[in-house]
Amino acid sequence: MQGIVKRFFEGTDHELTVLKGFDLAIYPGEFVSIVGSSGSGKSTLMNIIGLLDRPTEGQYYLAGQDMGEADDDDMALLRSLSIGFVFQNFNLVGRTDAQKNVELPMMYAGVGRTERRARAAELLELVGVADRAHHQPNELSGGQKQRVAIARAMANDPDIILADEPTGALDTETGLLVMGLFHKLHREQGKTIVLITHNPELAEQTERILHMRDGLIAATDRGDTQ
Repeated sequence: MQGIVKRFFEGTDHELTVLKGFDLAIYPGEFVSIVGSSGSGKSTLMNIIGLLDRPTEGQYYLAGQDMGEADDDDMALLRSLSIGFVFQNFNLVGRTDAQKNVELPMMYAGVGRTERRARAAELLELVGVADRAHHQPNELSGGQKQRVAIARAMANDPDIILADEPTGALDTETGLLVMGLFHKLHREQGKTIVLITHNPELAEQTERILHMRDGLIAATDRGDTQ
């Protein structure tokens, strides 16, 4: 990213500049956290990284491709195949069991039924909830829901996982288990992981910590990954 600016309500009396111009590089295989208080701009930044929004100014290159030249269809395809999302509130589809929740991204990507069923079963096993495959979200604990959400994020074998406050709705012990899954994916599968959090203890578990303040990256620290 180079010179990233994000404004809302541009050209009106209510114009708001959330991201105020910064450069940022995240490298393949890194585990990075972005920390900051509410209103610092970290979620807006995550939306741009995840191709859910575009910067008002600046350039964003993803895997060498200039996203400023990508149309909405290009971005949707890249988002589907290259990026997995994990959210604080899980965002699982209600009245749909864990197996089918994990299959959904593959269905949208055109993966055949037999292949996506096998892949979903494999991912649920990976995150430790294979025995809950045919349970709906309202039959799962918070930790189980987040494990299913991580399996779903991995469905299309993305290069990048974006996790927005993934332990925010969980108790401390369950949150540590979920963080352990991210470490496993990073260590064993080489995934690039970007963790959005306001929790400094979680951030310390990552390789690099980006501190956001007032729409800028104010500082960068090394995490304690030993």
